[in-house]
Amino acid sequence: MLRKDLILRSPVEKTIGSENITDSRFGAVLSRAGVGKTSFLVQIALTQLLKGNKILHVSLDDSMDKINLRYTEGFTNLVDSIGYVDPLKADRLWDDIEPCKVGISYTETSFDSGKISDYLKSFKKADMDFPAIMVLDGLDFDKDNTDILEQLRQLNQEFSLPIWFAMQSHREEALTEDGFPVQLAAHNELFDKALFLNPLDNKIQAVILKDGDRINQKYLLNPATMMVIDQE
Repeated sequence: MLRKDLILRSPVEKTIGSENITDSRFGAVLSRAGVGKTSFLVQIALTQLLKGNKILHVSLDDSMDKINLRYTEGFTNLVDSIGYVDPLKADRLWDDIEPCKVGISYTETSFDSGKISDYLKSFKKADMDFPAIMVLDGLDFDKDNTDILEQLRQLNQEFSLPIWFAMQSHREEALTEDGFPVQLAAHNELFDKALFLNPLDNKIQAVILKDGDRINQKYLLNPATMMVIDQE
């Protein structure tokens, strides 16, 4: 019951929809620095963990300790959003799902999609549960990532593995005519899902940029927790 309650409270379920996370090729969470794209990416992964799936988190920015801290904070925020939850039940649930999170920390220079491919093949070879999604944080979309994205596209096709990216935009850059940050517009054909996080007063406005016909839908998030603020 607690798993289901947490999924229903998830900002991912309330905005994109958890089923749409795995029904994608490339997805992006966009914002300028410090707004919350990594925190939302973690919520995407947590929703899959709560569904009983394994996830792969690849970071080019954070150490493994920092990655683990982001997940414990994200889980705590999700639990707290319900109200009172028996701490023992919450701890037991975390102990159940946490081992299904696989994290890999790279630097920008050491990142190698070939290593990720080999790692994924090891799951298949050992007949282990395969990750439902991969989240990738820290790739610099201000640079020419054509080769890296093509390699990841091939990885997506080979393993049928949806990949969700954190994508940094910049305050001073104008949006395109379609309302896209230039970082997304440069690789528009590769991404079938995209969510833009934009500061609005003391809140965050989450805008669906790409998701089939579900475009330009808007939601308000609490910047401290990334939980959706219910509209009355």
